[in-house]
Amino acid sequence: MLPYVLPIVIGLILFGYSFGKPYWREYQRNKIKRRPFKKQWRKIIQQRMPYFRQMPADLQLQLKQHIQVFLAEKHFIGCQGVEITDEIRITIAAQACLLLLNRQTDYYPKLQTILVYPSAFIKKQQSVNVDGVHYQQDITMTGESWNFGKIVLSWQATLEGAEIIDDGHNVVIHEFAHQLDQEDGSANGAPILAKDQSYQCWSEVFSAQFSLLQQQASTGTPSLFDYYGATNPAEFFAVASEVFFERAQQLNQQHPKLYQQLRQYYQVDPVQW
Repeated sequence: MLPYVLPIVIGLILFGYSFGKPYWREYQRNKIKRRPFKKQWRKIIQQRMPYFRQMPADLQLQLKQHIQVFLAEKHFIGCQGVEITDEIRITIAAQACLLLLNRQTDYYPKLQTILVYPSAFIKKQQSVNVDGVHYQQDITMTGESWNFGKIVLSWQATLEGAEIIDDGHNVVIHEFAHQLDQEDGSANGAPILAKDQSYQCWSEVFSAQFSLLQQQASTGTPSLFDYYGATNPAEFFAVASEVFFERAQQLNQQHPKLYQQLRQYYQVDPVQW
């Protein structure tokens, strides 16, 4: 009987582990959220994230709870001499968790590691010219999101993005928007929407705005969005997310349909802040 019983027992154990793991993870996260938020962490947020003070009290509390879970689950690595401090961890986590407010979240489930460089970093990229010749070029970057568990950030750009809150440029918001977009596979500008939000409506609004930005970029026409958003739909979603949080009034006035789609998705209304 034993040879037949053992596989059944092992199967039950594996089933119990798989079924119970999400509940155990949620239990652990709730325990972390109940911990007192360190005073020095709050000082860092107030110093490095000015619009924290403009947010409603309930969102401030929610943001701090998300930060605690984020820091418990993600690993930071300093590159090129960067020493990871609470200032770095909190400044990045606070901006990353801004995208999670009021939403059902699994805290960027694919993300495990955040690499932090002191300033812009060089990426070697393979390209092909019009004649089909392969060549390698160095590209200067301030951030990059990989779909296999890593985000790379420039600390200098992170500080500038957090300090200037109304220019529509924030490297942390940009790269973590990519992470949201990548939760269902490769980034394509269509993240996982809530049940009450229409993919068809999302596609129509975003496609129209993306095409408009491509036209503006080709003619040099001024735009609320960085021309980099015209690269592809994934970059447009990330750029639009930056503008949504940092230039909400202008976005709502100039492109109300796009603002409403992002407001539904992010479940916050920065115009009210």
